[in-house]
Amino acid sequence: MGMAENIILGIDPGSRTTGFAILTRQKGKLIALRCDTINMATMDDHSDRLQYIFDKVSKIVSSFNPTSCAVETPIYGVDPQAMLKLGRAQAAAMLAITNHDISVTEYYPKQVKKSITGNGNASKEQVAFMLRKMVKLPGEKLSKDATDALAVAWCHLMKQNSIQNDIPKSQNKTHQNNSKSSWESFVANNPDRIRS
Repeated sequence: MGMAENIILGIDPGSRTTGFAILTRQKGKLIALRCDTINMATMDDHSDRLQYIFDKVSKIVSSFNPTSCAVETPIYGVDPQAMLKLGRAQAAAMLAITNHDISVTEYYPKQVKKSITGNGNASKEQVAFMLRKMVKLPGEKLSKDATDALAVAWCHLMKQNSIQNDIPKSQNKTHQNNSKSSWESFVANNPDRIRS
């Protein structure tokens, strides 16, 4: 039986544009299969936008079959109305994902920045620069939202890898450098977290 490939969907929710990214690791290299935005800027009705996010994210999940998903949790409470809309956009995306029985992990912007640059207060430019160095990106120029979505996917992948590295060596039958073995033991130890 082949090893399930680790494919992560990252989402940067927004009520006008929602960024998404599909990140995977092939032969030890990080590859962004897709980085794009779902654009609702021309829609006036908020509930239409939410439905659109839900439908689009559902399609993305069906197309790429991610093994897990990461969503950035917005935390700037300048305008309560804007925060409410952002929260709803996040919920629409999360429901589309959990409807497919895929787990969703939330990350705060500071956590994402810290995991990529080592600094929770890094600028968006610094984050984008680091991502370009570490991930093979699709050809098109990435929008800010797509970059943010890729950053949250990257953060999630790093967290998963650190979970795998915490597995006691005794359970790891093959050589340590063989990432397949740690993934397999992770699956064995966490059957509830893996979608068959």
